Amino acid sequence: MPDQAPAVRLTSITKRFPGVVANSDVNLTIERGEVHALVGENGAGKSTLMKILYGMQRPDEGTIEIDGEQVSFKTPADAIERGIGMVHQHFKLADNLTVLENVILGAEPKKRGRIDFAAARTRIKEMSDAYGLHVDPDLLVEMLGVGDRQRVEILKVLYRGARVLILDEPTAVLVPHEVDELFGNLRDLRAEGLTVLFISHKLDEVLSVADAISVIRRGTTVATRLDPSEVTSRRLAELMVGSELPTPELHESTVTEDVQLDVGGLTVRSPEGRTIVDGVSLRIRRGEIVGLAGVEGNGQSELIETIMGIRQADAGTVVYGGDDITQWSTRRRREAGIAYIPEDRHRHGLILEGTIWENRVLGHQTQRPNVRGPWIDRRGARRDTTRIVQEYDVRTPGIEVLAASLSGGNQQKLIVGREMSGDPKLLIAAHPTRGIDVGAQAAIWDHLRQARANGLAVLLISADLEELIGMSDTLHVILRGRLVAEVDPRTVTPEELGSAMTGAGGTQ
Repeated sequence: MPDQAPAVRLTSITKRFPGVVANSDVNLTIERGEVHALVGENGAGKSTLMKILYGMQRPDEGTIEIDGEQVSFKTPADAIERGIGMVHQHFKLADNLTVLENVILGAEPKKRGRIDFAAARTRIKEMSDAYGLHVDPDLLVEMLGVGDRQRVEILKVLYRGARVLILDEPTAVLVPHEVDELFGNLRDLRAEGLTVLFISHKLDEVLSVADAISVIRRGTTVATRLDPSEVTSRRLAELMVGSELPTPELHESTVTEDVQLDVGGLTVRSPEGRTIVDGVSLRIRRGEIVGLAGVEGNGQSELIETIMGIRQADAGTVVYGGDDITQWSTRRRREAGIAYIPEDRHRHGLILEGTIWENRVLGHQTQRPNVRGPWIDRRGARRDTTRIVQEYDVRTPGIEVLAASLSGGNQQKLIVGREMSGDPKLLIAAHPTRGIDVGAQAAIWDHLRQARANGLAVLLISADLEELIGMSDTLHVILRGRLVAEVDPRTVTPEELGSAMTGAGGTQ
C-alpha cells in the first residue's frame, strides 16, 4: 500500500440509465482518517455514486481505487471485503431480533458448528467501547430509538471490518442531542483511523463535522476538497443549486377567524394503558400554520395519527370545520378535505414498487380525477400526475417509472404535490422537508406559504427548529404527551425552543 495513497479515489465515473445520465465524469478523492462530506441537491447523483462505490451499481466509465489499488466491485460483498461499509438513510434492521442478532446476521461466528454468541458479544463490546457506540446487545431493535438504531447500523458495518464508512443522510431522522452524539461517534471513528464519507443536506452540520467537502451538481463534480473553515453555507448552497441558501419565513399574516380544526382534551393510551397523548387541546384557523415542536417520541406522532383517524382517541374530541369527526374513518376525513404528509415517506407515504402515477392515486382512490364512477380513471390519474411532476418539479424520466427510482427529495415533492391537490382545507404535515436538499426544501416552503395565503390550515411537525420558527404563525411545545408551552415564533430562539422541548425551560 503506497504511503500517500488516499483511502478512496474515484476518477471520471460515468453512469447512464435510459434517458438519464446520473453521473458524468465525477472525480472524488477521500484521504485516510478524515470525515469527508459529499453535498448536492436531490437528484444530483450522490446516491448513484455511493451505490457504485458500494458495489450496488457498476460504472459505465471510470475507475475506483481503494488504498491506491484499482478495484472492480460486482456486488456489495466485494466492497465489504475491501473494507467499505454503508449505513443507509432508511435503516436495514430486523425489529424482531436483538441488537446482537442484527449485528452478526449473515456474518455469524461459529464454534463446533454453532453460532458462537459469546465471541460475538465480546467483539461487539470491544467495538462499542472503542468507538463510543454503546447499545445494549440484548435489547430488541423494536425497543430502540432512532439514535440507537443508527449506532446498531454502524456497529454492523464495523463488525464486518469496514475501514471506510458511507453514511447516507445520517442526521435526517435525529433530534439535536442525537446529532451531537453521532458527531462525537464520528470523531472517535476518525481518531481510530477510520474514514467517513458523510452525505448530508444540512450545510451547518457539514461545516461543523467535515474535514473536507466535495460538491456535485446535476451529476458532475463542481468543487472538490473544499476546506470547511474557508467556505460558508451560503457558498455551498450556491455551488449546489446555483442560488443563495433559502430561509423559512412567513410574510404578512393570513390568519382568519374561522377555526378549521379544534382539538379538545385529546387523550390517547397505548395497548398497555400508558398515556401517550395527555389532554391535548389546540386550534388551527384558516390561513394559519401551527407548529408543534418536540423531541421525537413525546406523543406528536400519536397525536397526528389520531387527528387522521389512524388511531382512536380514548378521550376528547376532534372537530373539523364545525363537525365532530372523532369517530370518522380515515377515508371519510380525507374525502372531507384533510391532507396528510406522513413522517416516513417510505413506510406510510409511498408504495415504492408502484409507478409514480399509481402513487398519485394512493390515499385518494375515491376522489377525482382518479376515479370515474366506481372505477379508477387511469387516464385522469396519469394526466394529473403529469401536472404534479411539472408544478412541483419532480425530476423523473416519466410517470411510468417506479417510485423507488426517484431520489428522496423527488419522492417528497411527489407526496407534497399529491396531498396539496384537490383543494384541501387542512394539511397535517409531519417533517415535510426531512432528508431533502435546500432547493427542494425551498420549493416546499413556497408551496406551503402559497397554500396558507389561500386559506389552508396547517399543522406542522418538524425536527428542524429553524423551519418551525420561520414557518409558524403559532408555535406549541409538546413534552411527554402534553402541550407544555406556547412560544412566539417571531421572538423565540432555537436555543430557547430546544430548552422548552427538553423541559429545561418554561417559556410561555
